[in-house]
Amino acid sequence: MKKYVVLLSALMILSVILSACGGSSNSPANNGSASSSGGSGKQEQKTVTIFQFKTEIVEGLNELKVEFEKEYPNIKLDIQTVGGGADYDAALKTKFASGDAPDIFSNNGYSKLDMWQDKVEDLSDQPWVQDLVPLAAEPITKDGKVYGMPLALEGFGYIYNKDLFQQVGITVPPRTYTELEDAAKKLKAAGITPFANAYQEWWLVGSQGISVAFANQDDIDGFINGLNQGTASIVGNEKFENWARLMQLTVDYGNKNPLTTDYNTQVTMFANGEAAMMQEGNWAQTMIDGITPNMNIGVLPMPVSDNAEQTGKVTIGVPVNLVVNKDSDAKEEAKVFLNWLVTSDIGKEYIVKKFKFIPTMKSIQSTPEDMGAIAADLWNYIEEDKIILHQAGKYPDGVAQEFGSVIQQFIAGKSDIKTWTENMQAAWDKLK
Repeated sequence: MKKYVVLLSALMILSVILSACGGSSNSPANNGSASSSGGSGKQEQKTVTIFQFKTEIVEGLNELKVEFEKEYPNIKLDIQTVGGGADYDAALKTKFASGDAPDIFSNNGYSKLDMWQDKVEDLSDQPWVQDLVPLAAEPITKDGKVYGMPLALEGFGYIYNKDLFQQVGITVPPRTYTELEDAAKKLKAAGITPFANAYQEWWLVGSQGISVAFANQDDIDGFINGLNQGTASIVGNEKFENWARLMQLTVDYGNKNPLTTDYNTQVTMFANGEAAMMQEGNWAQTMIDGITPNMNIGVLPMPVSDNAEQTGKVTIGVPVNLVVNKDSDAKEEAKVFLNWLVTSDIGKEYIVKKFKFIPTMKSIQSTPEDMGAIAADLWNYIEEDKIILHQAGKYPDGVAQEFGSVIQQFIAGKSDIKTWTENMQAAWDKLK
């Protein structure tokens, strides 16, 4: 992985250097299946249905839809979103089972790619594939073939208010469990709520948060394979026990009623200065900006031990890949849209400035000002090789939701750490 990180860092630096040069094409790649505004009006009009789960980009996608349809009047986009606390995977299965399968849909890669292998188009021949950052391509690549377009690189940890930290005399960002605990104590003593916790959201803990326990294993894939084969166990695993301790710390030093606090409430609390930290990622930047523009914020690791070298890292991953339904009668038009999204000037602008994404394409130019403070800080971790990879895509189907429920029971005080690890193991065993 380290060679990918080095390459990614170099590419980012090159991208910023070249940003003043401009020079991107307005002409989307076209496979000859759809005409632009200059083509024949007699061509059959087709609708491309996009089924995706990133609720925070819906507004921007609908704006891009208008721009795309101006250039391609013979292609209409139908953007459908099921996300937030809803079960996207279950909804997607229902769409296929009912004969209403989308033309483009979201896929996490890894085990989800395996699960949907017989439904996704091989996109290896698409022009943007050669432009992909290797780190971004990894989850959606199988046997040397690329099956989806990585929409973004995202990262998460504890977003923190630098001004509040400075206010209580915390001058060095905590990278270990003990340092984080000390910071929480200082903040609380000053009358500041250390953590805003949105533990109503199963995905926050069951998909993202718990990934840290997996990513801190000495042999991540070996451990996951062991879980699947019955030769490894979450029960008695130090990294999981330490992760539970970290969760308890956030509860002890967090807002009241974390299990009835949702994402919007959490981000609002943080952006209003009512709490100093929250577990989130760069997707929260746009909402924060809407409440408190130019907020002085950064990203902290989610440390499960006092070994800063191992645990003082943030999580980086691809939140979603856009794949094409290989049985769609509009799959060529779907490919036209994907190419347009990452080659048109407005598509590239929205990726970095509207969505605040870390781009997955080497040619998409971006600056810290474009992406926002959270993504800019994540880049610092990438450049310093202080990242761990998001592991949720490797969970068996349905396990993330089960994990979320089990973790919520622990947060509610209905199980101790040992019972919690047993319940986590049972969730994996049930669905592996």
